[in-house]
Amino acid sequence: MELTLESQGYLEALYRAYLEDPFSLPEEWRRYFSALALEGSRREPLEDGRRATPPLAEPVDLAFLLKVERLVQAYRELGHLAARIDPLGRERPRPKELSLEAHGLLREDLFRSLPPFFGAPTLGDLLGRLEEVYLGPVGFEVVHTEPEERAWLLSRIEAPWPKPPREVRRRMLERLMQASLFEAFLQRKYLGAKTFSLEGLEGLVPLLLEAVEEAARHGVREVVLGMAHRGRLNVLAHVVGKPFERIFREFEEIFPEGYSGDVKYHLGFSNDLTTPYGKVHVSLNFNPSHLEFVNPVTLGRLRAKQDRFGDRERKRGLAILVHGDSAFIGEGIVQETLNLSRLPGYRVGGTLHVVANNQLGFTTLPEEYTSCRYPTDIAKMLSVPIFHVNAEALDELWFVLGLALEYRKRYGKDVVIDLVGYRRRGHNETDEPTFTQPPMYALISKKPEPWKVYAERLLAEGVVAEGELKAKEEAYLANLESEFARVKAEPGPVVPHGLSGIWQGYVGGPDHLVPEVDTGVPLEALKELLLRLSAVPEGFQVHPKLKRFLEARKEMAEAKRPLDWAAAEALAFASLAVEGHRVRLTGQDALRGTFTQRHAALYDYQTGRPYIPLQHLAEGQAEVEIYNSPLSEAGVLGFEYGYSMEYPEALVLWEAQFGDFVNVAQVYIDQFLASAEAKWNRLSGLVLLLPHGLEGQGPEHSSARLERFLQLAARDNLQVAYPTTPAQFFHLLRRQVKRPIRKPLVVLTPKSLLRHPEVVSSLEELAQGRFQKVIPERVKGARKVLLTSGKVYYDLLQKRRELGAEDVALIRLELLYPFPEAELKEALGFYPRKTPVVYVQEEPVNQGAWWYLSARFCGEIYGHPFSVVARPESPSPAVGSSKVHKEEQEALLEEAFK
Repeated sequence: MELTLESQGYLEALYRAYLEDPFSLPEEWRRYFSALALEGSRREPLEDGRRATPPLAEPVDLAFLLKVERLVQAYRELGHLAARIDPLGRERPRPKELSLEAHGLLREDLFRSLPPFFGAPTLGDLLGRLEEVYLGPVGFEVVHTEPEERAWLLSRIEAPWPKPPREVRRRMLERLMQASLFEAFLQRKYLGAKTFSLEGLEGLVPLLLEAVEEAARHGVREVVLGMAHRGRLNVLAHVVGKPFERIFREFEEIFPEGYSGDVKYHLGFSNDLTTPYGKVHVSLNFNPSHLEFVNPVTLGRLRAKQDRFGDRERKRGLAILVHGDSAFIGEGIVQETLNLSRLPGYRVGGTLHVVANNQLGFTTLPEEYTSCRYPTDIAKMLSVPIFHVNAEALDELWFVLGLALEYRKRYGKDVVIDLVGYRRRGHNETDEPTFTQPPMYALISKKPEPWKVYAERLLAEGVVAEGELKAKEEAYLANLESEFARVKAEPGPVVPHGLSGIWQGYVGGPDHLVPEVDTGVPLEALKELLLRLSAVPEGFQVHPKLKRFLEARKEMAEAKRPLDWAAAEALAFASLAVEGHRVRLTGQDALRGTFTQRHAALYDYQTGRPYIPLQHLAEGQAEVEIYNSPLSEAGVLGFEYGYSMEYPEALVLWEAQFGDFVNVAQVYIDQFLASAEAKWNRLSGLVLLLPHGLEGQGPEHSSARLERFLQLAARDNLQVAYPTTPAQFFHLLRRQVKRPIRKPLVVLTPKSLLRHPEVVSSLEELAQGRFQKVIPERVKGARKVLLTSGKVYYDLLQKRRELGAEDVALIRLELLYPFPEAELKEALGFYPRKTPVVYVQEEPVNQGAWWYLSARFCGEIYGHPFSVVARPESPSPAVGSSKVHKEEQEALLEEAFK
């Protein structure tokens, strides 16, 4: 039991109540005061059967006990500030609260007896234990956790700590030694090459390996690791088991044709590790230089693995995130990731966070990179334990790791280990750290390697013998030399891992090599799905305004009204689910839809109980998950990207509230979605739904920045579509799953068109055919052809009617990338050469698709003069005035038909 008392008067009042009637207090307080009572006379029974407590044989000094309790609390709360967690041995100020005097205690009080509750016979014994526990090589921050968790943690922390078994200590020493020798080997063989050495924090390697084994003991079979570049090569070699030969070959930087590759300290790997508790599949994520941005990707991958195995309790897998100290506190994606940890759509059962703390960020000291006491303070938002551990204290680290993983298993929450070490070299191997931190590096230069510090401890205790250690060192170095010599003797490119496991049967590469597929669904099946989508359980009170919404769905099933955009989308989801394809959609307000169009969840008007028709379509259907995300773009998009990497047969979608908001997640667009296949041979079928269109809503609710996606488009890396009908959207979504090729799909989706009377399709259009990359129009004797994409087509259509300009043809370019060369050439081939073709876009001329198209065709498109009508160039996507917007739009349409 833990006490947090505020005053002596409070304790005395409780004690008086105990003397008067012990049963008036909770059991924990009865136990407490019972422990204070000295042996006295027997209690006589009262008339009602309870027993009275007589006066104590001698008075209890409550004031003294309260002072002792406050001293204990001070160590629990502040001991971490003076703990010996810095392997450089720098003095840490001791808080005055960790003194007897601060609590009114005297030196002679050290000999006074304590009641059994305190776990020590005298105050002196108690103080010795507090110093050992809280001022050793581990700094504990646990008092901010939930009361039950805090009590459990303190009971483990303040009990005698188990010592690692002999074999575990020998194993950790060998792993520590190998980690250090590996770094030194790379320095010798690849002089001046950047490796972002782990030296000074080699304790990370035994920590991660012991974490995998301990997790396996808890039933974990999948571990997904995310980390930045510092120490990655070491972790790849010694934790994940990437062959040395492959790592050395990557230093040669010979890439196969068609593969741009990446620097070796960004690459990932996966492997099966054998533990005494069974095999564990360990994956280290590929990661660009944006440090912490791999965090939600890692969690998304683990969530998908758990879903694949039906692990609803989130016990089968473990995510381990290795953070840098300055990045952990400095990058906002960390907070976004932490916030996801307990949300229903993103929970993975708790993440083990390991902060590889070298007490330096490039050239920046902690006092320059954090306003907090520790870089880990951001994790306190979750009220989870934080353990600061000296990276050279492996025995204590082993205890903390066991405690951390037991906490994670028991409470299903994140936990943080702050592994405090140093960085022996500069930020990279060509950097000179003494320019900026001369005193720190004066200390580092005198430090022996961490493995030698631990070896000295084990040698002294007789756990290992010096000759045995030397033999292991020589054998390890001989193996490195052998692998290195093999690479030098047989130079050649590093061949990327092929697609295997769940990715068998899926391909990347050129889009045109993969045939198109019919994506229609039988008419009767569509009707049945619409009826199920419009049904609710008996007794369910539908919101009065949504009754018409459900009735409309029934009318669509009966062909009494055409399908709108939301109905086509729902049918795409529903048809895929009944065919066995999981569907997962997340985004801000995704359940209802930003524009009140989707209503994927219905809420009982009386009770608020949700009902999702998409989850009640047929027996044995695949899961359909639609989640409202937190107000986060980057973290959620990163999570969904990770999810898509582990579920290629699913339709995984992320929807921006407005297309503009994808700006906030640009790192994932640039460094993961657009380039992962070229850099890492990693595929994803993630779909981005980005509402787009200039409608007078101002600069920040207009543009999904189509131009940025088209600028990134190369070598069939993306698909960029701007469909104009519900049927097109339906076929596009089904095509994404039904074709074996996997590429990210960017869809510019409508806003005002969601309810436009002409943006409709028939059931027959969904039942037959496939997605049309180009929708042609044949107008005999046309004086010009207007080529366009998306929403502005309907504006042009209306303007043509108003003007009676039937001699102007409208061709819709529905797929912008990969560019539909053959389809567009055929559509324009109907018109005589030299017939002017004008691309019409409502975006400013320096934005939208025009720059992409003009660079491709340079004034002539398949023998036709090619020009543009667009808004004047602008640094902003749209004006802020609805009135000015309408004037601009009218001028644009007039110009198009002039």
